[in-house]
Amino acid sequence: MKDQVHHSAASGYKTAADTYVKGRPDYPPAVSDWLTGTLGLDGHKTVIDLGAGTGKFTGRLVTTGAQVIAVEPVAQMLEKLSLAWPQVLAVSGTATDLLLPDASVDAVVCAQAFHWFASREALDEIARVLKPGGKLGLIWNLRDTRIDWVPKLDAIVNALEGDTPRFYTGEWRKAFPHPGFGPLQAQHFQHGHTGSPEDVIFNRVRSTSFIAALSDQQRAKIDEQITQLIAGEPQLRGREVVTVPYETAAFVAVKNG
Repeated sequence: MKDQVHHSAASGYKTAADTYVKGRPDYPPAVSDWLTGTLGLDGHKTVIDLGAGTGKFTGRLVTTGAQVIAVEPVAQMLEKLSLAWPQVLAVSGTATDLLLPDASVDAVVCAQAFHWFASREALDEIARVLKPGGKLGLIWNLRDTRIDWVPKLDAIVNALEGDTPRFYTGEWRKAFPHPGFGPLQAQHFQHGHTGSPEDVIFNRVRSTSFIAALSDQQRAKIDEQITQLIAGEPQLRGREVVTVPYETAAFVAVKNG
């Protein structure tokens, strides 16, 4: 069974690949320990980077020494990944059609991606390619809403989400429990995305799939709303460098058998 790529991803990410690279935050250093410790990645393991996008997380997997197979359905993003990580096997594919042998990989990691394809069918396919005892890792960077101006920024973005799958709705959790996997185990890390407001605020919002899919006029309205938000916040107003606070949520489930 093949995935149908959600229209927000299919249209938005085709045009936003460059902005995605500029605007997306990195992951905190603690994620390296999560990959090697919790997921057990090392030079003897093979891992799928599923929904790999432009390769923002791929480098973290490469540094573990594991053999990395990047799977991404949007051609424009896969091209960016291949240029950034030529040593990685980059293939066009989807979560329900991985085109790999049964029990052939040690781990599957979905960074900023699982909400797009969270389903029984996707977990069936992931379980199929994992070795017994193999691990599924799910990880997301989320703006930390405990900082008072962040919910205001989120409100600007969320007003336009339509039917786009998002992490924060929790809909992705409905794919669990799944008979192929044990329970999800969670860890959380805090960090910040520091840079110019143009990159860490404007380009981050522009890289959101359903924002990228808007018309030029609609995107200009979003830019104006963000400009007004920045002007009204002492932590942001007039600053050449700002830090957007993030929480990283990381989950692991072990394949049964």
